[in-house]
Amino acid sequence: MRRVVVTGMGAVTPIGNSVEEFWENIKKNTVGIGEITQFDVSGFKCRMGAEVKNFDPGRYMDPKAARRMEPFCQYAVAATGEAIKDAGIDLEKEDLTRFGTCIGNGLGGVQPIEREHKKILEGRTKVSVMMVPTMISNMAAGNVAIAYGLKGKCTDVVTACATGTNSIGEAYRYIQYGEADVMAAGGAESPICATNVAGFTSMTALSSATDPARASIPFDKDRCGFVIGEGAGVVILESLEHAEARGAKILAEIVGYGSTCDAFHITSPAEDGEGAARAMTLAINEAGITPADVDYINAHGTSTHHNDLYETRAIKKAFGDEAYNVNINSTKSMIGHLFGAAGAVEFITCVKSIEDSYIHPTVGLRETEGEIDLNYTMGEGVHKGVNYALSNSLGFGGHNASILVKKFSR
Repeated sequence: MRRVVVTGMGAVTPIGNSVEEFWENIKKNTVGIGEITQFDVSGFKCRMGAEVKNFDPGRYMDPKAARRMEPFCQYAVAATGEAIKDAGIDLEKEDLTRFGTCIGNGLGGVQPIEREHKKILEGRTKVSVMMVPTMISNMAAGNVAIAYGLKGKCTDVVTACATGTNSIGEAYRYIQYGEADVMAAGGAESPICATNVAGFTSMTALSSATDPARASIPFDKDRCGFVIGEGAGVVILESLEHAEARGAKILAEIVGYGSTCDAFHITSPAEDGEGAARAMTLAINEAGITPADVDYINAHGTSTHHNDLYETRAIKKAFGDEAYNVNINSTKSMIGHLFGAAGAVEFITCVKSIEDSYIHPTVGLRETEGEIDLNYTMGEGVHKGVNYALSNSLGFGGHNASILVKKFSR
């Protein structure tokens, strides 16, 4: 199996439309949450969202092409363009049949369904010819491949909130086993619409808080649900041989990946955390290290009662006594829950933490309770060396994914 390295990263998030802007705001503890502006929320119980701001698709792609995409595809194309530039890849010199795409999306384009269904209810029988191409979730990967001419393996992983992590993990496997030399991998999502907010509200999954600073508070005793967010994260993965042959700057190395299922419940994680613990253990074992070697866990940390409790149990099950020694945080405390994009943006956070020797706090966390008693990096961020970082994602349907990234050394 070939070694797989990270050479480029791109992001569109509620606190910045580039990796640099995103990371600078992470270090400032910036919360990108506010009242939703994309539709009238006056009749809704849950009104908070984490929206992408000041995004102009014309800066990243042909305006005509952009009009044929939903925002989740626009975000994916923009983040991939940044990642390719960051990696310093000259596409004209690449064998693009060996350059693949694995960019997932959890919910698809619900907005086109809303718009066109309204026409049908009004008695019209003709809907937009673009309805289907804009609603199906594989179009993030498809539009990225078209925009950059990537003719290798092109897949769309859909595992709900684990999508971004699974997408990067599967791309890692493709390169390990020689199915590709380079992959653009990650996730994208634009779920903020009335249908989704109403649906998640009915499930009592969304935060009903009205204070942006207290809306997404993972691991806090007063947490009451997640905040719906949008954006994209894409990374460029390469085989070590390919990266070195072109003199690439290597940002980090992926050394372990675990993917499991709880086989328990359609929305709730397993109460004992067994499935999530097994995903972490698989990633750690693949790397040939022990839990004591892991410096940092970027938790799924959604700010729901079940997730934060059961994920804590999972960490304890996987790490044993070492669970109390590792720094844990949740990036969702600042950017909300980006669904299919969450794991990808959180993976980027892990790489930046390795690069800058900095672990951000779980912003807004004031007081934990009961079994939730680990080190969730409360208050201020921590400046410390990070050699190994583990990112967790858990999705509806019992999907668990963990990916382990380390500081690169030859």
